[in-house]
Amino acid sequence: MPHLLSSRCIPVLSLVSAFLSCSIFVSSCSAQQPPSGSSGRPSIRTLNDPYHPWKPEETLIEWEKQAERIRQQILVATGLWPMPEKTPLNPVIHGMVERDDYTVERVYFESRPGLFVSGSLYRPKGGKGPVPGILSPHGHWQDGRFYSASERDAQAQIEAGAEKFQSAARFPMQARMVQLARMGCVVFHYDMIGYADSKTLDHRTGFNDAKAELWFQNLMGLQTWSSIRALDFLESLDDVDTSRLAITGASGGGTQTMILSAIDPRISVAFPAVMVSTAMQGGCVCENASYLRHDINNVAIAALTAPRPMAMTGADDWTIDIETRGLPELKQVYDLYGVSHLVSAKAFPQFKHNYNAVSRNVMYQWMKNHLNLPEQVSLEEKDFEPLSIKEATVYSADTPQPESALSAADLRALMTREELSEIDRWWSSPPDASSEIIGVAVDVMLKPHIRDVSLKIESTRESQGLTITTGMVTYDDGFLVPTTSVTDSSIPSKGVVFWFDSPDANPMIDADGNLSPIAQELARSGSTVISARLYLTGEDFAEELPKVDERFPGYTLGYNLPLVTERVRDILAVVAAHSNEPPSDTTLMGTGEAGVWTLLASIAARNNEQLSSTSMKIVADLNGFAFSEIDSIQHPNLLPGALKYGGLAGLSRWAMSTPSGQNSEIHLFGVSSVDQFKRAFENIEGPEIQFSDEPLSLKNISRGELSK
Repeated sequence: MPHLLSSRCIPVLSLVSAFLSCSIFVSSCSAQQPPSGSSGRPSIRTLNDPYHPWKPEETLIEWEKQAERIRQQILVATGLWPMPEKTPLNPVIHGMVERDDYTVERVYFESRPGLFVSGSLYRPKGGKGPVPGILSPHGHWQDGRFYSASERDAQAQIEAGAEKFQSAARFPMQARMVQLARMGCVVFHYDMIGYADSKTLDHRTGFNDAKAELWFQNLMGLQTWSSIRALDFLESLDDVDTSRLAITGASGGGTQTMILSAIDPRISVAFPAVMVSTAMQGGCVCENASYLRHDINNVAIAALTAPRPMAMTGADDWTIDIETRGLPELKQVYDLYGVSHLVSAKAFPQFKHNYNAVSRNVMYQWMKNHLNLPEQVSLEEKDFEPLSIKEATVYSADTPQPESALSAADLRALMTREELSEIDRWWSSPPDASSEIIGVAVDVMLKPHIRDVSLKIESTRESQGLTITTGMVTYDDGFLVPTTSVTDSSIPSKGVVFWFDSPDANPMIDADGNLSPIAQELARSGSTVISARLYLTGEDFAEELPKVDERFPGYTLGYNLPLVTERVRDILAVVAAHSNEPPSDTTLMGTGEAGVWTLLASIAARNNEQLSSTSMKIVADLNGFAFSEIDSIQHPNLLPGALKYGGLAGLSRWAMSTPSGQNSEIHLFGVSSVDQFKRAFENIEGPEIQFSDEPLSLKNISRGELSK
């Protein structure tokens, strides 16, 4: 069927029969994160919850499916799906500092245009290469790579048995690099964004607003990309054995350790210290991103390292229970591969948050065993001469920071231009060129894989010659969606119409409980008309919706689904609950604020096992909405990542170009940019598609036409 592209409303007689074979949804607004209550949702998760449970699958086949989903979730959340282009690093290594049995060089390279990574490269003297290469991200200690404790604090560490030498007590990060180099490894100690020599971008600001969310531009993604490129740099060194690459860091550096090991198979050994736990999950913007930990926790992320060797330490902090909460789940995963001995954890409750000599010694033993270091290698730390700030500083008058380093605003503008170019490339290519990419993103953003869907009929009554039925749809872990349906049982059914409207409105039933004229006419024409009180709508609607954390959306949306996703999933559940009822014709209609939810639900349905083969007609009034117009993180339709994948036009293009989507029809009204939709659908063949910038007039539906 040809595409019908118009900037005006077009009478569509065929839609009448579509309406008469569909059901109506009444939807309302939902909050950015779900509170407990009549909807059956659990309480809002936060990163500081005392317990974040997670359970791995019980068979290897099911675990590997689960692992792939978690890995994709991480990549989507961090803006790395698909992976950016690996541009030339152009590394600069200079200013060698010599010590007795190791050297330290200053390094910087360009992880992506405008973003530079700096650090210290430790190498053993007299080693017979190639030798293992180890990455070491530093975490959130003050000044990062330049961290130094006061003499008083250092002495307290020695007296507590945490350190042996004043040098290591004052410079514990340097102590780790020195000992690993003395053990015969090349170690790259690199700056996290905003620390030490990496000061072009601030560590906690610049990427915390709505636009950054919509484009998936976040500091965790930038930091993770820099870690990937740091591994590229380490791998490029002639004296590094690329089959023996490891990573270890503590606290925020532990986050980068488990994340990189989870998504990059080149890491052969990992040691995340004082980070992996079922309690607090990471308190910085560089450790959080929207969708990142929905339905999972840090233990699940760490489990992606399996079956490669991984060990960790705990302390008197959020990791104190790692041996009893976290390690058992990891052992369960590793046991699926028959290698439960390759994961280990040891807590030291006598010490506060740390990576001290006691913990480091556990790591040294792990690295020696699993990087196949010679038996004669000593694990005992010796005193050393710390680098001065001047010796550790990468940039100087002779070697200044490149002028091409970009500010946050300029880097974001460049990234947006790159994304727009990628979208244009997708839209200029056959749909299958981007099908997998967007399909995975839809899985993460809209969570269409609902389960355990059921419908319980609660009451039936007759009114004005029509049958009105109320029911309750239940899905997932007891999520509840009240429904109302209207039908004329005296005539054959032509189909089902699901009709959604604004959060505080029910298009089928007025304030006095009477059926609306349109609902009556649709039912008398042969449609079963179904409405639903979606999450925080109808009687549950509140002007003050739960708030997204103003400091950074990822603190909220990293653990809980966006409001708009909750609504979309409710729509899917109600449609699925009625999908086994004949006849098969299904129409989704969205008016008022619900036009956007309805369109997104039709997109999500393409990845829903129960609905993917259902032929649908979609009629939605977008009321001029576009994701590009969102300028507040509190906007009820904020969907992180939406712009990265082409907004409503790009997501619709994907849905309609899938094999099941080609059986659908789409009729959109109130489109803010008809030209954008035309561009997106240029290379799509199959269904009838209409776009109009004029609003949808409901009064004409019952007369058999749609016109302005």
